[in-house]
Formats: sequence, structure tokens, C-alpha cells
Amino acid sequence: MDLKCSGIMSDNPTACLPSDSVIEAARLMKANDVGSIPVVEDNQERRLVGIVTDRDIVMRVVAEARDAKTTMVEDVMTRDLMTVGPDDDVGRVIAAMEEHQVRRILVVDGDGRLVGIIAQADIAARMEAPETTAEVVERISQP
Repeated sequence: MDLKCSGIMSDNPTACLPSDSVIEAARLMKANDVGSIPVVEDNQERRLVGIVTDRDIVMRVVAEARDAKTTMVEDVMTRDLMTVGPDDDVGRVIAAMEEHQVRRILVVDGDGRLVGIIAQADIAARMEAPETTAEVVERISQP
């Protein structure tokens, strides 16, 4: 497979800041019809520092009866991220998704700035290899 990440990623994804409230992150998810929002240090440089997912909100806010209006994204975001570069081969993304059982991988440039995101759906929609998509879905979904 000789396809680069830049060829299938969704570029310039909406991001939030660590100081944003969880309610703001949830509103961004709703407005963009996504289940995760990358977290960047600031909106100018867009250096990636984490990701907040709908699951993070459920497990770390709702299940703990925290106030979503006053809980900050930095308190519930995931910091340990698997990332790739725009020039990396898509095979690396697929292998990482399978190994770490994640449905999305963030794309950063050489300076750690957020430039895109690759979701399982991007692989399904933009690759002309249905067998690869089926394999990725199966391996990511294993318990």
C-alpha cells in the first residue's frame, strides 16, 4: 500500500483548549457530529496536547457526577496519544489502530501541530480496499 496519511485524513479538524469546559467540548462534538475533539495548547500554534472523547465525558464526568460546566477538558482528556505524520504510510495507521484498538489517529506535523485526523470511517470511505476496512474493523473491535 503506497498511500500517505495526507491522502485520507480529514484536515484541519475542530479542536478545543485544555481550559475549555467539558460542556463546550460536548457542544463542539454535537455541532461537528463527531465523538472526539483534539485538544491543542492554543488556537494559533495548534500543538496537540490531548484528545477528549464522548467516552471520556461519560466515564470521567457523568459517571462521577461532576459538573460539565465547571469541569475543564484538561481534567478529563486523554494525554497518551498515538499520532502519525501526514507523509506516513496509511499502513502505519492501520497497524496502530489494530495494535492499540483505537478508532481514530491524530495527524501532526514535525513540530507536533495538529493537521488532521484519520478515523476508521476515513479508511472505509477513502480507500479502495474493502477487505482492508473489514480487517481493521474486526481487529479494532476485538475484546
